[in-house]
Formats: sequence, structure tokens, C-alpha cells
Amino acid sequence: MLPADRALTSRLLPRAWTARRPTISTRCRSVKATDEKWTIREPLIKGRLRILTRQPDIKFADAATRSKLLKTETFIPWLITRLQILVAKSTDAGFVTFARNLIDILPRRSIWTALETQDVQLPSQSEWQPSEQSRPVSLLRSLRQAFMSNGESGVDTQLKYSYHGLLASQKFSKVDIENQEKLADLRYPVEWYPATRVVQRKIVLHVGPTNSGKTYHALKRLEQADTGIYAGPLRLLAHEVYTRLNAKGKLCDLITGDEKVVQGGDGAQMKSCTVEMVPLNTDVDVAVVDEIQMIGHKERGWAWTQALLGLKAKEIHLCGEERSVPLIKELAASMGDEIEIHTYKRLSPLKTMSTSLRRRLSDLRKGDCVVVFSRVGIHAMKKEIENVTQKRVAVVYGSLPPEIRAQQAKLFNDPDNEYDILVASDAIGMGLNLAIKRVIFESVSKFNGSHFAVIEAAHIKQIAGRAGRYRTAAQAEGPAGNSLEDIENPKMSWSMPAPNLGLVTTLEEADLPILRKAMQEELDPIMSAGIFPPTSVLLKFATYFSPSTSFSYILLRLHELSLRHPRYHLCVLKDQIAIADTIQPVQNLSIHDRIVFCAAPATVKNTGMPAILAAFARCVGDNSSGALLDILEIPLDILDEDIRPDRAYMERLESLHKALILYLWLSYRFAGVFINQAMAFHVKRLVEERIDKMLAEYSSSPAIRESIKKMREEALRQISKLNEPVAESDDSSVQMKLPDAPFLPEGASDQEQSSQQKDARLEERLRNMEVASGDIQSVASP
Repeated sequence: MLPADRALTSRLLPRAWTARRPTISTRCRSVKATDEKWTIREPLIKGRLRILTRQPDIKFADAATRSKLLKTETFIPWLITRLQILVAKSTDAGFVTFARNLIDILPRRSIWTALETQDVQLPSQSEWQPSEQSRPVSLLRSLRQAFMSNGESGVDTQLKYSYHGLLASQKFSKVDIENQEKLADLRYPVEWYPATRVVQRKIVLHVGPTNSGKTYHALKRLEQADTGIYAGPLRLLAHEVYTRLNAKGKLCDLITGDEKVVQGGDGAQMKSCTVEMVPLNTDVDVAVVDEIQMIGHKERGWAWTQALLGLKAKEIHLCGEERSVPLIKELAASMGDEIEIHTYKRLSPLKTMSTSLRRRLSDLRKGDCVVVFSRVGIHAMKKEIENVTQKRVAVVYGSLPPEIRAQQAKLFNDPDNEYDILVASDAIGMGLNLAIKRVIFESVSKFNGSHFAVIEAAHIKQIAGRAGRYRTAAQAEGPAGNSLEDIENPKMSWSMPAPNLGLVTTLEEADLPILRKAMQEELDPIMSAGIFPPTSVLLKFATYFSPSTSFSYILLRLHELSLRHPRYHLCVLKDQIAIADTIQPVQNLSIHDRIVFCAAPATVKNTGMPAILAAFARCVGDNSSGALLDILEIPLDILDEDIRPDRAYMERLESLHKALILYLWLSYRFAGVFINQAMAFHVKRLVEERIDKMLAEYSSSPAIRESIKKMREEALRQISKLNEPVAESDDSSVQMKLPDAPFLPEGASDQEQSSQQKDARLEERLRNMEVASGDIQSVASP
């Protein structure tokens, strides 16, 4: 263990940093300048740990709140407070000394002056070179940037990285650093897939807005091939394509992170996958990669880049938005692949209505879809709509079991039954085949873990584009088709939607200007593709560090040194760092094992997940039994309890569900350890049934519905602040009101009724238009 004496100080930090340790005021405001130092009044102390009784509560603060604390006179006192807390908690003597020396130098006037006079913008990843680690100002700037990006947790991570960097840099020779930089050269990802580069491929790019038939044409080509792969962004889509191909007699395997269904002993010639699970080493005739614009995603983009660069297919059909064309053309040229571009126009017009529903659920009608961004909110909205309208409501969201989801979609799509309305999550934006005529946003903001944030324009447009798919063909598993192709082939078809007017609006009036602005906005082209260092690079890079080095530091170090071509960006380390730190104490894990765990579908923020992750890691490290019933950290005892509609019970159920998904995910990677796969699937189904039943009761609770109402009102208050710069003219020629007279509110003005009747006539004319498939111009949102 490192010594905790002052000798360590001289190795970790220059002598110029040494200063008298300050105290800090309770409110972190009262700072007094002297000739040499900034002195801060003595705080109120709590107990022996010398932790401030009151400090700024920024753990869950949003970016706007954090930006207010970036001023030197507020950030440095807060940082001193945070360092004192970390010193009190840490058992690492070396880090304690490192942190105390930071506390010593922070009150110096020269540091404050340097920060104020040389405040330059830092890269978003807080990338600063090891040679600058001994500079206090450079370190503080990186801490400020980490604070702005990720708040308190970002500062903690950056401090830990700085400390490990100072220690590790003493052990590296110049040759070692040069070798590390060579391994961190990520400018040419096309070279990571040499077996694919020898295949002469043809890339067929299908681009256009939602409901334009681009995926239809790609899937028709897949249907004609002898061997093929479909890769989609969601389990729901992968399951849908898997079901449809098998219904047509094309045997297809299903491959997702936590589920594999193999047809026969050797598997089928067709495979439907989530994009992260694409089998790169499989030779196929045709591959379809859906939602290719996700290649620019800051977290998941690497999976689409990997599929595009690595799939060994003679033809690769890419489906997505037109803004992806320039980047895909560049990537195709870099690989030497032929490219063919097909541009599609929307098959039915799409209009943004000029009024919201003003919270009048009684105005909902057949074919409406209310989009809600939380599972509890979905069930609460379903209950509220059924109470108000006396109509049956179907629900669709990502975590529904595939069989239940398919049943709910079938009920909504069938025009002859009583399920008139759908309440769904934003999962519908990824191309689920649903008979939606009007999309109604319950809110245009979404809770991101710390605060409500307005949804990105691209996401809003993608969800809104689902409107107008009224009278689509039935799902593969059902016979209720209604298109000509379904009549000719009732067994199965990839259905093209009939041309119908799609409408988009909001439930609340305050949200409508935000929606209108998003629908008008021209989206910027995608400039770069996401990448992530392959396992081979990580394994070689890790050999330069001692076995005791934190794996999270190795990941951060590789990201810091990486060189990238401008057409690529390095996907951010979101949960990987926290997972790496959680399993760091586990013995006997190889670097490869740690890499696998860091890619797992888990987040340590979930209740009980850190203990579950550590338990699973110990099973792998010790090569011990990973039998489901032997892992005590999995809260299986909740299945013996009666269902009760309270938040604590729901959190425990969700924790168990996430643990089972992680168990299944690991069972495909450590098959000899996690041996109870079938039992895990069975328990997972039991948990999902309980969650659905409990949510129905939970959402009907008056207290819970009141809580949801307050959250919605808070989101509306935040959005109302944005409405002034967003508000548009009330020009009725470009805005569409509710079209049908029966939906007019009582007491509406003559002018309003006249405008709405005018819009109703416009809708009727659009309905009667004879639209040639593929020839209609996309109707721009007003």
C-alpha cells in the first residue's frame, strides 16, 4: 500500500501546490482575499468526519443548474467540500494525500486568477495529456468540464482518473507511451474486419421519411434471398421480423442479447437480430440493417458502424433517414464497396394540428395513439382513458413480453373489434407496424434520470411519422389482413400502407409550440459514425498495466490517447466505468472477463444491481456454480409475496427482472457457469406477469395518479419557459385544427369553428385524393 506521509506528496504533486489547508463556509459563499491566499470562514462541522452540514445539492442537478456553479467563486468552494467528503470516505492513503494537497492549493489567489483569465473551452470528453497532469490549472479545468458534463459523478471519476494517471505515468518509459499511442490509433476501423474486406459487397441505401416504404423494399429483397440477416434497434423489431419470416416458411433464428431461438440443430439460414448481436463472421446473400441513422448515436452508434463495416454479405440494405447519405457514401468509398441509393417519399400526407386536445380525453377517437414516456404513465393513461371514454385501450411498450405485445398490436390493428385507442411508448417510432391514424404526445419532454428534458427534434419526427399507417395489413401471426397483397397471399406479406392522412398533436396546449417547431426543423446531416475499441485492442493495451491497475482507468486511458478520423467519433463510456469499478475487487477475473462484463446490459444506478453484478463476477472468477437459486443476491423471495401496489414493491420487481435479463445475457457468454437458463426464462415470464398486473393496480391508485399529475405539471412549467421563442404565428393556412365537428368543444367561438370546419374540408379532400404509391410528395409539417 502507498505510504500516507508527506514524501508521497512530492511525487504526486509539485511543491508549489503546498499550502495551508483551508476551511470552508457552510453556504460556500463567504470568501475573503488576503495577500497570498483566499481564506474561507470555518463551517459548521458534523461529527468527526468534518463533513459540511449544508452543501449545494447538485447530485441530480441539470446542466443549467450546474453551469451556474461553474464560476470560480462557487465551483472551487464546492470542490473543496467534495474533496473533504471523499477524503473522509476513502481507504486509499495515496488518494487521501492527493486530495488533501488539492485542498491545500485550491484557495491560492494565483489559481483563482488563472482560472478566471485563462478559461478556455475544453473538449467534451475532458481529454488532457499526461504531461499536463501536474498543472493545477489544467487539472481544475478538466474537473470543471467533467462537472458540467456529468455533475458530481463526473468530478469523482475525473479525480480518480487523475490520481491513477499520476501513479501510472511514473512507471511508463517513453517507448511504452509510444506503443500505447500506436494501439490507440483508431483512425482506420475498416481494417478491423480483414475477412470482410476480401468480399465484394454492394450497399443499397434506402432513405426517406417514416411511412415511405423503405423498410418494405429492403425486407422484400431479404425474403427473396436464400440466406440473410436482419439487424434492428429493438428486440420488438427483431422479434417481429423473426415471426413474419417463419410465418412465410422461411426458417429464421432469433438472436438478441438475452434470448436465442435456434431452428433445428444447426440453425436456420435466416437470422433476425438486435444490431449489437449481428454475427459478423457469417456469410450471407442479403443483410438488412434498419435505422441506419443511429450510426451517429453518441452511445450506441458503434453497433451500426460494426454492422456496416463487418457484415460478410453480398448485398447490404441500409434503411434510414436521408441525412445519413453523405456519411454512408464516404464510408462506402473508404471500403471500396459499390453503393446504390434509393430515395423514397412519404406514402401519405402528414399534418401537425393547430390545436392540442387541451387534456380532453373525451375527444380521443378510433385510431388514436397516445405516446407516453414511462411504463407507469402508460398504465395510468390507459386507466384514465378507459374511465373517461368507456372505450377499450391497447398498450405497447418495449419491456412487454413479445407474445403480449403482438396480441395488443393485433387487437389495435383489427378494425372490427372494440380496441379503438393505443397507449404506447416511444418504441413505436422505430417502425412497429401499427394502424395509427393520429399520434398524440402526452408530453414532449422526457425524464432523463435527473430532470425533464425536451425530446430531440429527430426523435419527435420519427414518432410523429407513425401517424397515417391506418389500415395496414395484419401482423404475420394473424389473418386479419386488408391489403390486396394479403388477399392474394393470406399466409403472409410485407404490407404497404394505404395512403391516409396522418395527424399529429399534443395532449397539452403548452407542448404544441415545441412539437410544431420540431416538425418544421431541418435536421443536420450526420457527420460521424460511432466506434468503440475492439476487444483485441483492449486486450493488447491492458498488457502495459500492472494487474492491480483499475480496469476503469485502462478504459479511460485508451479513450484519452485515441486518435480518430474526422468521420468517426468514439462512443462515450456510460455505464462501463461504473461496472468496471463495481467488479474491480473481484479476484481471478481476466481482462477478457472484465471486457465482457463492461458490455453487459446493466447499470449500477438500479436498486441492488451493484451487489448482483459483483455476485455474478465472483461466480466467473471462482468458476463456481452459477445456479440461479444459489445466488442469494437475486431477490427471488419477492415471488412468494402477495402483489401490492406500492413503489417499493415495483422497484424490487424491476430489480429482479433486470437481474434475470443480466443472468440470461451472461448465460450465452459463460455457458458453463450460468447453467439455469431455462429456469431463468420461466422466472422472467412470472416476473413480467406480476409487473403487468401490479402496474395496472399501481397506476389506478389515486395517490400514484396524483403524483404522475404533479410530475406532468412540473414538466409543463419547464416547457412553458421555452414557448416564447418557439411560438409561431396563428396563420390558419399552415396550421391544422381538429377536423371533425363532433370534436369541437362546447362554447367554441364562431371563428374557431369556421377554421376547424375549413380544416375538416381539407382533410376530406386529402382523403379522397388518388395517390399513386411512391409518387406523392411528402407534406411538410406546418
